[in-house]
Amino acid sequence: MKPTTPLPLHHSWPLFECGQRFDLGRLFGLDELGGGRAIPPSLSIPRIGSWSCELADSRLTWTDPVFDLFGLPRDAHISRDEIVALYCEESRAAMERLRAYSIKHRRGFTVDMQIRTVGSGRRWMRLMAAPVCERDRVVRLHGLKQDVSREYL
Repeated sequence: MKPTTPLPLHHSWPLFECGQRFDLGRLFGLDELGGGRAIPPSLSIPRIGSWSCELADSRLTWTDPVFDLFGLPRDAHISRDEIVALYCEESRAAMERLRAYSIKHRRGFTVDMQIRTVGSGRRWMRLMAAPVCERDRVVRLHGLKQDVSREYL
């Protein structure tokens, strides 16, 4: 049976105290394969990209796998509004609710979202997010995005 709506929230974790640093790569076990070296190409691990969004101006920063996930050229200038428009309606609504909760309560989340690519295809994306605090205030969200479409076939 194919799911037609986004999966419910997988988990939410309490974040470290505001201002305390942590490494998302270590948090998600990405550096356990060779002490910080690149993941060997022989392992069939789906590409995972990192992203961040500055709350003050909604400026996005992405690594190459995130551009690839949305079907965008890697040198594309992107706005949050343009990218949010690529989320399917139910996924977009869920993402915005989780985003607001994350900012308000300083908690991370992981959720699967359905998106449209620039080429009009559809994909499922696992969105992992965590707020970054400065002086007891959330100033940015950052995390990982992964294409999980194969899990929905």
